[in-house]
Order: sequence, then C-alpha cells, then structure tokens
Amino acid sequence: MLATTKMRLVKLWREWVRSLLVILLVITAFRSAIADWNDVPTGSMRPTILEGDRIVVNKLAYDLKLPYAGWRLARWGDPARGDIVVLFSPGDGKRLVKRVVGLPGDRVAVRGGMLVVNGTTQRYSPLDPGMVTALELDAPLPILAAEELGEARHAVMLAASPPRHESFPTVTVPDGHYFVMGDNRDRSLDSRQFGPVQREQIVGRATAVAASLDPDRHFLPRWQRFFRELR
Repeated sequence: MLATTKMRLVKLWREWVRSLLVILLVITAFRSAIADWNDVPTGSMRPTILEGDRIVVNKLAYDLKLPYAGWRLARWGDPARGDIVVLFSPGDGKRLVKRVVGLPGDRVAVRGGMLVVNGTTQRYSPLDPGMVTALELDAPLPILAAEELGEARHAVMLAASPPRHESFPTVTVPDGHYFVMGDNRDRSLDSRQFGPVQREQIVGRATAVAASLDPDRHFLPRWQRFFRELR
C-alpha cells in the first residue's frame, strides 16, 4: 500500500508538479527580467494612458538584469527624452508610469503650464479632433495640446477648472538622474514633488496598451485601446 502511494506521488511529481514548477519559474523569470505588464490605477498620464489600461513594459529596453535579484548584467542604452518609463517612486517605492522630460545635465522648468528644457519652451499645437472625441471627456473640458519634446510629439492635458498651470523653478538634473512628469500636468505626482529619479530606479520602457477596462462603466473593455502603441 505504501509502495503504491509512493509510486503515485512520484508519478504525480514527474508528470505534473515538476512541469508546473518549471513553467512558473520561466514565467516569473521572464516577467522579472524581460517584459512585464503594469496596471494603471490613476489618471496622471492622461490623455496618453487612461485609468484601467494594462500596459506592456519592455525591461530589455535599456539593459539586462539578473532575474529576481535585479543586478545589471549588461547595459546598452539609457532613457531618451520623451520615453514613457515605469519606475519606483523615490518617496514610497511604488511603481509609477511617467514620461522622461529631462536627461542628466538638462535644466528643466515649467512656466504657465509649459515645459522649458535648457531655456527653450517646448512647442505646442492642437490635437487631432478625432483623438479628443475618443477620450470621451467630462465637462469642464480640460485643455489638451500636442507637446513636441525633441523629436517626440505626444498629448498633454491641463486642468480647466480650477485653472492651476503651476510654474516650477529651474532645476539642473544631476548625473545619473532623470526628470519625469505625467502627461496630465496639473494632476501628477512626479519629479516636481519627489525630485529627479536615479537611473537604477527605472524598471523599463512602456511600449503599448495590452488591454483596457473602463472602471467607470463596470470595467467593460475599451476595445479600441487594445494593442495600442504608446508614444
């Protein structure tokens, strides 16, 4: 009887448990070092990323790290101005999604809601009407514009009521650090509050929206946002 039970347990281990453990190890190692997904619970990156979006994070965008340990094994790039990155907040260690607006050595400021990098105010232009309509914004409508950050062009949002458009004094980004901001400029906790972010705190680059559920509509799928490239 004991021999039969033992044989069954050995068979169970060989045919099922061991295979499941290997699969689990491969999946977790993949998410730890290669690619992962991140849920977005807040609107700090509106209108680019909405609450309920699940975004794909490329952890190989800048370097290769040892799975689980996080030690850097190789480095082949650094975040560029305009990249959307996932990072650990210097304040409380939470994972955040923000846009890189300042590189090491840059002088960054905000004046009347407009971003100023190295003394140059970034250029702003109207958004495509189709994009504005697709956002299904509630009144009072926020101020939307396309911001040209270097060669990158992306949407930003400013609150219309109450109008804040706060200014931020010029700071110089230290070596090995990056200045990050949310695209929802008046509703974002970012480097204006917690300061420039160390390179090691950046997890990877957000590349696409894998899926999206609308929390205001009983988490119904937003099919039009599935597999949408992030810019």
